[in-house]
Amino acid sequence: MSLRRPLAFLRDLPVRSLPRQRYSTLSEDVRSHSFRIPIIDFSAFRANAALSEKRRVADDIVNGFKEAGFVYLSGHGIPGDVIDNVYKKSAAFFGLPQEIKDQVAWDDPRANRGYVKVGRERVTQSSDAAEIATLRAKAPDVKESMEIGRDWDPLWKNKWPKEADSPEFKQTMLQFFQTCHELHVAVMRSVALGLDLHESFFDRKIDEQYHNLRLLSYPSIRTKLLSQEGQARAGAHSDYGTITLLFQDSVGGLEVQNPHTQHFQPAAPIPGTIVVNAGDLLARWSNDVLRSTLHRVVAPPAQKISDTECLTPKRQSVAFFCNPNFDAVIEALPTCVGAANPSKYGSVTTEQYIVGRLAATYN
Repeated sequence: MSLRRPLAFLRDLPVRSLPRQRYSTLSEDVRSHSFRIPIIDFSAFRANAALSEKRRVADDIVNGFKEAGFVYLSGHGIPGDVIDNVYKKSAAFFGLPQEIKDQVAWDDPRANRGYVKVGRERVTQSSDAAEIATLRAKAPDVKESMEIGRDWDPLWKNKWPKEADSPEFKQTMLQFFQTCHELHVAVMRSVALGLDLHESFFDRKIDEQYHNLRLLSYPSIRTKLLSQEGQARAGAHSDYGTITLLFQDSVGGLEVQNPHTQHFQPAAPIPGTIVVNAGDLLARWSNDVLRSTLHRVVAPPAQKISDTECLTPKRQSVAFFCNPNFDAVIEALPTCVGAANPSKYGSVTTEQYIVGRLAATYN
């Protein structure tokens, strides 16, 4: 499927002018039920425009993370045919026989690499291993995934399917990993500017590429199974790192929690954009100035297959979880603390935080 349709139609939608009407701000929308995720054109920042223009884009991104924790990023520079090819190779991998996928199974939270079969993971905000195990047994996440890390790691190796089983899979994913890392660096430079730091502040703290490229496949499922108590395609959770780059197909199902009303609202796919959200470690770095917002994946509209049953369609997505260097010490940034806003968290390294969360999440 193509994600290359232009965004011009969004700009060209007619807006009826009403006398003396005051349009709401993003902050006001977030605090009401008309929650919206802003669409931000990143092209000017990528093009190294004048500092004033880059600062405008940076302020938009930081304000989006402050209020909603999420933004839609257009003008991100990743060609649509590149994204389409990643979807194609991902679908081919998940279509392999189960015994072949099981040969590259995930087995260690420190490595966080390999194939995760349906029902093995239960994402949640809980950090209690026993509570998560109970949730997993009662209502596991209805999805399978493939986890890919940096390929040159001296200790933890990626688990690749054989080339004969999945042609060009490794090459495609390694190229995409690097492409996403480069966008991560650019977005973090905009975050630095928006937080009144030097643009390169984060560069040496994220250059070792301890990221996770996650391919996700949500199989079609009878809708009544997803309506059971606590059941979802992916439970409510926040992400662990700095930011996440999410590539959605057209099926949808992502929902984001309005941090003020606590209601979950759809984050529908918008062609040509990437969904970008702030993660836990960026929130900690910013002393919660930026939000790591809860989100989940629920069933999209179902297809009726009989008088009594409906089928929820399959869904694909690709998430690039961006992380600081594993030895980076995460503590409140100097521009995010003061007498009225003291530091809320103790220091923690990236490795301590992420490995601890992952160990509790998986079976």
